[in-house]
Amino acid sequence: MLSKITLAAAASVATVQAGDTAFWKARTIYQVLTDRFARTDGSTQGCADLHNYCGGTFKGLENHLDYITGMGFDAIWISPVVDNLGEGYHGYWAKNWEKVNAHFGSEDDLKSLVNTAHSKGVAVMVDVVANHVAPIGEDFSQIYPLNRAEHYHSTCQIQNWSNQSEVENCRLADLPDLNQGNSYVRQYLKDWIKNLVSTYKFDGIRIDTIPEVPADFWSEYGQAAGVFQMGECFNGDTNYVAPYQQHLTALFNYPMYFTIKDVFGSGQSMYNIKNRFAEEDGKFKDVDALGIFVDNHDNARFQNYFHNDAAFKSALTFALTARGIPFFYYGSEQFYAGGNDPYNRETLWQDMDTNSEGYQYIKKINAARKAHQPWGKEQQEKWVAQNIYAYNRGDFFVALSNSPNDQQFQPAVFGAFKDGETVCNIFFPTTDCQQVQGGKINVYLAHGESKIYLPSTSSYFQSDAAKQEQVQQFL
Repeated sequence: MLSKITLAAAASVATVQAGDTAFWKARTIYQVLTDRFARTDGSTQGCADLHNYCGGTFKGLENHLDYITGMGFDAIWISPVVDNLGEGYHGYWAKNWEKVNAHFGSEDDLKSLVNTAHSKGVAVMVDVVANHVAPIGEDFSQIYPLNRAEHYHSTCQIQNWSNQSEVENCRLADLPDLNQGNSYVRQYLKDWIKNLVSTYKFDGIRIDTIPEVPADFWSEYGQAAGVFQMGECFNGDTNYVAPYQQHLTALFNYPMYFTIKDVFGSGQSMYNIKNRFAEEDGKFKDVDALGIFVDNHDNARFQNYFHNDAAFKSALTFALTARGIPFFYYGSEQFYAGGNDPYNRETLWQDMDTNSEGYQYIKKINAARKAHQPWGKEQQEKWVAQNIYAYNRGDFFVALSNSPNDQQFQPAVFGAFKDGETVCNIFFPTTDCQQVQGGKINVYLAHGESKIYLPSTSSYFQSDAAKQEQVQQFL
C-alpha cells in the first residue's frame, strides 16, 4: 500500500536527492499523458472517445522511451498514478490512494518504467494532487482512505476567484475539496507523498492546483516529498503567482505563457518579453527555476489558436532556450493543434514520426542545448524590437522573429563570440556561417524563422542532429 512507510522506504528517499533544483535546471522535460502516449501491445488504432480511457500504459511508455530521448529530452512528466474513479484517464480523480491505476498497469510496471527511464538517463517527474478527489458528490465512502465528511471542506463552489478564502475552501469543478486543516488529512497527504516518491524513486513532483490550498501546507508537503517540486498556479498575474515560490522550489511560469501567446501568436511587441522578465526578476525568488512552456494539457494548443508553423517554431525555440526549465507537451513535435480539453489530449501512437519537421527541429535545439549548457549562464539581451528578440547565454546565441516579414539586424555579440570567430546557425550549418566582425554578426531572419548560432568549433556540429542536417543539404 502506498501509505505505509517502512524504514527501508524512508531511507531510500536519499537515493533520489539528485532531483534538486540544480539537477532540474539542466533538464528538458517531455510531458506525457500516460493514457495517450503508447499502448502495451503497440497497437495504433484510434480512440473512439477522448473523454474516456484510450489505452496508454506504463509499459507502452517504457517501450517507447527512445522516441523521447531521440529528440534529446532527458526527463519525463507523467500523469498521476493513483486509482481513479470512472473515466478519470487523466489521473486527477483519485478514488483509492492506496492503489496504482490499473488502466495504466501494475505497481511493478510503474517501477519498471522508472528504472528503465533512469537507465537511459531520463529523470521522472510524477503529477500529484492534494487539493481534491474524484467527483463523488457527498458520498465520501467511495474514497479510500479519506472517506469521512470531516476530511473535506463544507460543500460550496468556487465562483469568485478574487476571494482567496473561497478559492482555498470551495470546490473546483465540483470536486470534493480536501481539508488540510484536519490533522489526519494533513498528515496522511504528507506521508503519502513521502512514500510515493521513495517507493517508485521519482526524481521530482508536479503539483496540481497550488492556489486552491493554503500556501503553508505546500512547505510541509514539499519537505515530505524530499525532491524538486513544480507547482501549477494557473494565473497570469506575477503578483499572485510569485509568493508561492516561498513555499515550493518552483512554479510553472504562467505569466510568461500568456506573454508567449501574445508575442509569438498575436504578433505583439517583443518588448513584452523583456518587460516580463524584468517584472519577474523583482518578484520571484528564482526565475531560472520556473517552468517555461508553450503547450500543456489544460489549454488549447498554440496551433489551435494561430495555425502558424513559423510562429510555433519560434515560440518553442524561445521556451527551450530562454530562462527557466523547459517543459514540452507531447505531440507538439508533430505540430498538434487540438482545442480545449479533451481535444488537446490526442493519442500520439499513430503519429510517432521521427522524421517529421517538428521532431527534427526539436532534436537540433536539444542537441545544441546539451552541447553548450546555457542554463548555467546569464541571459544577456542583444536586440529587442517590435519583431525581434535576440539574446545569448554564454556562447549560445538565439535570434527570434514573430513576423512573416523578413528581418535583418546586426547585434553586438560581445560576451558570446570573439572577433574573427566563425559562427554557424545550427539549422543550416553548412550554408549559414559567418565571421564576427567588429564585435557584430549580421542576422537575417526570413519569414518568421529562428536561428541559433554557435562557434563553428562546437561539439554540436559533430552531433547526429547536425550530421543529418548536413547530409540532407547535399542530397
